Amino acid sequence: MELVCKADELKPGEVRRVVVDGIPIAVFNLNGEYLALDDICSHALSSLSEGYIEDGFVECPKHGSQFDIHTGQPHSLPATRPVARHPVTVKDDEIYVEV
Repeated sequence: MELVCKADELKPGEVRRVVVDGIPIAVFNLNGEYLALDDICSHALSSLSEGYIEDGFVECPKHGSQFDIHTGQPHSLPATRPVARHPVTVKDDEIYVEV
């Protein structure tokens, strides 16, 4: 597991990009629920952590594909492949991600 940050450093509605074992990961705070996905869109090499977040989805800033933050599944074209999810643990007010 890799330490991402203190829980109070990632406010609701925010996302933080981290690299764990060489893999870029986007860590989201959805109203106190911490979730992590691969940061790179499965359609084009664009950072999801730079995308727009709304209603549990993140929109790729390059071509507008939306991904369900809970599952990693694409919700709109042009993406057709999911992005990987990663387990998140909160311990002693610190957020950890496992790859």
